[in-house]
Amino acid sequence: MGTQSQQDWLRLHLTQGVGRVGIIKLIEAFGDANTALNASQQDWKHYAGLKSLRIGSPPSVESKKFITAWEKLTKRQAKIVSLWDEHYPSQLRTIHDPPALLYLCGDLTNKTAIAIVGSRKASAEGKRLANETAATLSSYAVTVVSGLARGIDTAAHSGAVLGQGSTIAVLGGGIDKIYPPENHALFEQIQTHGAIITEYPPGTEPLPGHFPARNRIISGLSHGVFIAEATLNSGSLITADFALEQGRDVYAAPGSVYNPYCQGNLQLLKQGALLVTEAEDILHYCHIETYPHHIKPPPSYDQSKLSLEQNKVFDLLNATPRHLDTLAQESGLTAMEVSAIVLHLELEGLASSQPGGRYIRGSAA
Repeated sequence: MGTQSQQDWLRLHLTQGVGRVGIIKLIEAFGDANTALNASQQDWKHYAGLKSLRIGSPPSVESKKFITAWEKLTKRQAKIVSLWDEHYPSQLRTIHDPPALLYLCGDLTNKTAIAIVGSRKASAEGKRLANETAATLSSYAVTVVSGLARGIDTAAHSGAVLGQGSTIAVLGGGIDKIYPPENHALFEQIQTHGAIITEYPPGTEPLPGHFPARNRIISGLSHGVFIAEATLNSGSLITADFALEQGRDVYAAPGSVYNPYCQGNLQLLKQGALLVTEAEDILHYCHIETYPHHIKPPPSYDQSKLSLEQNKVFDLLNATPRHLDTLAQESGLTAMEVSAIVLHLELEGLASSQPGGRYIRGSAA
């Protein structure tokens, strides 16, 4: 798709009052974005049914609004994929309200995809389950889809990267808005191991109201949705509802009836969600053949990849949670240096964060 066409889509999307439905109506009426932009507002009203009182004029390529958004798009090396593009995700196209436009960093695949979602305030066990499940699915060429949020989402993306497979992060804001900010390094890794996508134009803040709509894309891209750990008010239950509406399978991990972190899972299981205790369960449901352990052993991590300072911190980690300040004191490094190192170790699966700023060795160790 050429630069002109990309700019046309962006101008159309930045037009006040023209959202997903408006873009679809305009393309149905005029055939393409350029023709729609060259039509008058009276034509928009007559042929596309858009009410002129609520619609602004498309910004020109010289306008500050357009230039700012275009610069943010090009800085991220992102592209726009439209609903009418052959590269638009085939799974997502089947839902009843697909995004008209997707802003994309990286590359989308047509492999089997499974969403792994859950609460932002997840337990260490929940994050470990999400991380290990994603790593295993990824090693079997299953794309892991999630929302780049804190907690379960972060653990899932990190696991997929560790499994050397692909992962897709769906944002609730513009492609230039990395949220939460501590996931900056993970954001960059996902770009090289899959894709970052959003239906919101550059500059859009990740507002709370955007996330339910974001969740329909997560489930829409996937063949099934795995709820690793969820409270009763977790937004991941909205994703499960979307999955059911879209005809996707819903999987849930069990948990203690006394554990508030697992109440959403237990509710889903009561309602008929498929029980999952390990990644192999999901592979079985997806009819993906697993290999005997003696043929496909779990990958071991090459510690020689770590720097001297990273090895120093890694050697201090064990099954007992160690506070960040303690690690800094015993390693002789600053707290800021240790903070950056443990983030790297987390992304490699070598460390796992615990409540209160403490860390233990991760599942890949």
